[in-house]
Amino acid sequence: MTTKKDITGLEDIKLLVDEFYTLVRHDELLSPIFFYRLNLYWEPHLEKMYTFWNAALFGVRGYTGNPFAKHATMPVEGEHFTRWLALFNTTVDTYFEGPVAEDAKKRALIMATNFERRISGLKGQDKVTLV
Repeated sequence: MTTKKDITGLEDIKLLVDEFYTLVRHDELLSPIFFYRLNLYWEPHLEKMYTFWNAALFGVRGYTGNPFAKHATMPVEGEHFTRWLALFNTTVDTYFEGPVAEDAKKRALIMATNFERRISGLKGQDKVTLV
């Protein structure tokens, strides 16, 4: 049996992000949304996600952007966030264990919960402020 290690740096983040998005690309619920938005832009998106998670987990500077603004106009409901979180947690648990791995799952839960709540609150509004 292979012993899992914790997420320790950028190479581990790349593994996490790449494997997670492999699951997303094959998921019948999530793949249509992601392919619609990222069809020709997978590589730039993955690079941005490496930078995002490196900043979130290790405080490494370099991420710029407004994640909520990118997601606010997507046709997503609670079931999408539930699936996204399940795939993310599955990926973390498959490859890693330890305090940083647990922190990644906690941060993903917070992000999914906040995005779902905020997007739900925007539905039916004529004008939307995304900041």
